[in-house]
Amino acid sequence: MTAVLRRVTILCVTLFALGVQAQEGGRKAIAYVQAPEMSSGLCVEKDTASAIDCAMKQCIEGGGTAEACEVNATCSPGNWSVDIFMMADGGPHWHQFSCGWQSRDLALKAAELACSNAKEDGLIECTPVQLIDEDGKVTEPPFN
Repeated sequence: MTAVLRRVTILCVTLFALGVQAQEGGRKAIAYVQAPEMSSGLCVEKDTASAIDCAMKQCIEGGGTAEACEVNATCSPGNWSVDIFMMADGGPHWHQFSCGWQSRDLALKAAELACSNAKEDGLIECTPVQLIDEDGKVTEPPFN
């Protein structure tokens, strides 16, 4: 098994375990909705359905259409999340969102892993642009 595949497997198992824990304790959920190159929405709410509804409304109010705004990620509990900006050679750009991480450092490691093959994948930019804690507080990640 390659190192990258091993990391992805570990990350998937971790996220599954976090989902099981989420059912206990009434913690908050997070949702990220995106209409590529148009708009996006990000909400932290009491449950996944509420977070998705809120993020969808933000996406549409920001200029996306109901058809173009799609759910990209949800996690319950939200824990730490990271928003990663990606731009392909030729200009198309989008955001990849990863949530449910136990710590800020793990969220940043997820971004590092997502960007590890950026050049080989034809990306000219791959950068974490914001970190979000479980309460919805947004901060800029440290840039190297």
